[in-house]
Amino acid sequence: MTVTTDVESPAQKRPLVRRRAGRTASLLQWMSTNQYVAVFGLLIVMFVVFTVTQGRFFTAANIRVLLTSVSILWMVSLGLTVVMLTGGYDLSLAAMVGLSGFMFVGFFSTFGIPALPAIILTVLAGALVGGAVNGLLIGWLGVPFLVVTIGTLSIFEGTTYLVSGTQTISVTSGLLNSIGFSSAGGVPITVWIMIGTLLVAYFVLRRTYFGRDVYAVGGNAAAARLSGVHVTRTLVLAYAISGGLAALGGVLEVSRISAASPTIGNTVIFSATAAVLIGGTVLGGGIGGIVGTVVGVLFLGVLQNGLALSGLASSWQEVVSGAIVVLAVLFHQFQHKGYPLLRRQRPGAHDDAAAREAQFARGRGTDAPRVDTHVSA
Repeated sequence: MTVTTDVESPAQKRPLVRRRAGRTASLLQWMSTNQYVAVFGLLIVMFVVFTVTQGRFFTAANIRVLLTSVSILWMVSLGLTVVMLTGGYDLSLAAMVGLSGFMFVGFFSTFGIPALPAIILTVLAGALVGGAVNGLLIGWLGVPFLVVTIGTLSIFEGTTYLVSGTQTISVTSGLLNSIGFSSAGGVPITVWIMIGTLLVAYFVLRRTYFGRDVYAVGGNAAAARLSGVHVTRTLVLAYAISGGLAALGGVLEVSRISAASPTIGNTVIFSATAAVLIGGTVLGGGIGGIVGTVVGVLFLGVLQNGLALSGLASSWQEVVSGAIVVLAVLFHQFQHKGYPLLRRQRPGAHDDAAAREAQFARGRGTDAPRVDTHVSA
């Protein structure tokens, strides 16, 4: 009796091997171009470590505190991501968070406007100030964004102290109490608001013409203008979005502490910058996204919460957060330009690096090649 077996020949195996190798190469390329994948892995490891070492970490009460405590950072980081994708930066967001609390107090207590319309007016006012002041000065007049936002940072802080008299003002509102302390479906309402803003921001950046324009302006503003993108309008809207989200973050913080304080959000811009950079958005613009920023926010939130439960002093927590920002920037440099950055560059190496960065930007789907200098007009 003859027994036959189906054995693949080497020639038959080659297509399967090539397909597997192609899928592996695609996965590795995707991981190399998405910095937040590595950060997400570290987030999971850190979560497990704190769960094992800190008995109070993985409890319903602590997870609730963890998520609601990053509400300001969440909102400011989302707005900062939009601005940084255009190649800009907004130092005034921290001051806008504090100012928005007193704008709400003015609408709600002084003018007697109901809580919900007062919240909407506060967010619109933040967007109007951010777009009309920062956006127009940077996008229309071409003033450098650092100069503009340092100036508006001082203006917003001074206005906050003038309006408040350096005093904390209590706010009593049923709606605010519900936002700050109530839940829906077992999830805090603040968290639902955070999820809603995430979904809207993701849709705007990935599924609208405005989102395409944001990436195009950050990649190369001059090329974007030549291709028909309205650069000034894009910058104005980007800074308006960041201002509105910062104002919403201020309202959420007022709902958590039932008061408006001039010191709310004083240092949030540094943590927001850390979250955005950790998430893979680069300072030059055109590369990054909302998903990475959210991973960065959760990474910092879990880190600070776990360190606090372990009894580490707040000053050391700041040291750790600052070190993470530096490491995130270094990681980006190694990821996209490699270790030769540590060596003396040969003549023409800068042009080669710019060419590699432009090629990377095109691979990420930006509408224009990336350049080192941002042009705003």
